[in-house]
Amino acid sequence: MKLNLKRPLAFFDLEATGINLGIDRIVEISILKINVDGSEEVKTHRVNPTIPIPYEVSIIHGIYDKDIENEPVFKDLAQEIADFIGDADLAGYNSNKFDIPMLMEEFLRAGVNFEIDKRCFVDVQNIFHQMEQRTLKAAYRFYCNKEIINAHSAEADTRATYEVLLAQVEKYEGQDWEDKEGKICQPVVNDVEALHTFTNLHKPVDFAGRMVYNQENVPCFNFGKHKGKPVVQVFEEEPSYFGWMMNGDFPLYTKNRLEKIWNEFKEQKSAQRRQQNQERIASEKRVVEQKKADPESLKPANEDMLQMLANKYKKY
Repeated sequence: MKLNLKRPLAFFDLEATGINLGIDRIVEISILKINVDGSEEVKTHRVNPTIPIPYEVSIIHGIYDKDIENEPVFKDLAQEIADFIGDADLAGYNSNKFDIPMLMEEFLRAGVNFEIDKRCFVDVQNIFHQMEQRTLKAAYRFYCNKEIINAHSAEADTRATYEVLLAQVEKYEGQDWEDKEGKICQPVVNDVEALHTFTNLHKPVDFAGRMVYNQENVPCFNFGKHKGKPVVQVFEEEPSYFGWMMNGDFPLYTKNRLEKIWNEFKEQKSAQRRQQNQERIASEKRVVEQKKADPESLKPANEDMLQMLANKYKKY
């Protein structure tokens, strides 16, 4: 079928360094512009965000720092992008919550006037979620072909969730799934550890996702000015950051995990100090023992000795 358009409709998608509109930046933008006559135009740009892409984000969209280090910054592309979109309405998947706000932030940073007040926005995800609801009731109907009796009672919902999982394992076991890097696997299997891995792809340290594990399983901050940095590195560079978070409006479990890392960090620092003290004491002990065994060897060098050494090695 053909869309009934009164003006062009620009479908677009963004890949970014993260989802924080105030901090994160676009790394790729692709626009499919459908004209009133049905003809299509496409533009795709890689963008240098001028900030590092966290590894946990790169494994989702497949774009790494080395891939965009020589690409133009958004400011250099902004006017070209705005001109290409023209007066078109905007469409995307989850675009109302993420893509449109992110694009507007970038236009504002670049100083490009991109008027949106008179445009229409079509968010395909909203159509999907509203027409094919992702509630437990809808999942129970889809996977089990049954209706929940006493829906929203805790016991009924719990049993329905269990039955949905059984049906999911039966339906998807042996089915291929491809990640953002193009790797194909069969993640839905009858194994709890495998299901845990698949349902926690972002590897959060805390449930709120304020901290995540990087490729080396090192806890890193996932927000704010230290985003992407190992938590322990921040403790070294800015110890007060721990106190700021513990006194801030963060979930209790986030604080619990942060405090655990802090205590391990402090214990490691204490162990290092103990080791250094032991080495110092051992060194001093060796000096004392050497002095007892050969007092002459530890006498300060006099001027004659220094001159003799200077003459001996001056050719070097």
